[in-house]
Amino acid sequence: MLRWGILSTAKIGREQVIPQIIDAEDNVVTAIASRDPARGQVVADRFGIPHVFGSYDELLASDDVDAVYIPLPTSQHVEWAVKAADAGKHVLVEKPLALNADDIKPVIEARDRNKVVVSEAFMVTYHPQWQKVHDLIAGGAIGRLRHVQGAFTYHNVDPDNMRNRPELGGGGLPDIGVYPTVTTRFVTKTEPQRVQAVVERDPKFGTDIYASVKADCGDFELSFYVSTQMAARQTMAFHGDKGFIEVDTPFNSRIYGDDRVILHDLAHGSSTTFRFGDTRQYRLQAEAFAKAVKGEEAHLFALEESVKNQRFIDAIFRAGEHEGWETV
Repeated sequence: MLRWGILSTAKIGREQVIPQIIDAEDNVVTAIASRDPARGQVVADRFGIPHVFGSYDELLASDDVDAVYIPLPTSQHVEWAVKAADAGKHVLVEKPLALNADDIKPVIEARDRNKVVVSEAFMVTYHPQWQKVHDLIAGGAIGRLRHVQGAFTYHNVDPDNMRNRPELGGGGLPDIGVYPTVTTRFVTKTEPQRVQAVVERDPKFGTDIYASVKADCGDFELSFYVSTQMAARQTMAFHGDKGFIEVDTPFNSRIYGDDRVILHDLAHGSSTTFRFGDTRQYRLQAEAFAKAVKGEEAHLFALEESVKNQRFIDAIFRAGEHEGWETV
């Protein structure tokens, strides 16, 4: 059993990751750390976690923990990922791992130096719907891919929420812009060459609250928009010359509707729907991570992929500062 320690009582841990680690094969949560021990105890009691620590360093020193999940504010991800790796722990760190591609280098160095497994928690890459999209495109189901289109939006104007606090790494592109980019890269195995973008910032918060992006990916284009101050929506579509693919709930599985991939065949005027039921992508992520720790064959989102995805986001920010194209 891979014994997990959780750094902080963050909402995503409480609502998504901890319950699904507990359900995952060969995984168990043995510890949680909180700078508010009483809050940590509440979460521990809820999930039957035996060890509660009043500091993150205490958890990293524990012999009862093999791997650490880090759902801290984005501005603290690199720091604690390196500390955890240097403590000999395997590390799963929430996305985005960093706010700049160059900042990921010390995490890679810590991984290699300590010979531990470190991965950014892109849970979508473990959902079978995205493997299906990849297989359909690679198999020629829609002919030549010409355009990918996506959107991810929600409405959040809470000044205390970390997504609206730039000093904590808040903003729309770091929080949700990473999803259209990573899923497109995942299913096409193609990197963007250049981007154009419009990026709008909130005058009060200082965070980016809207971005409209066009990316040149060589054989096809990717266009998407994200916002933290629009009505909630998420969608992805892959359009070829012989058909197109729609992904109904591309990122937050089961929250925006059923997990479905719909293939529209132009030649036959028909559509085929692939349904995925109650797929628990965070559970699949934990199981893949545990296999990687044991040295078994497993698809795991690599830090080298994290660098490529963050370079894409970095280029979008640069493009938002001027008209015209920006090289990725």
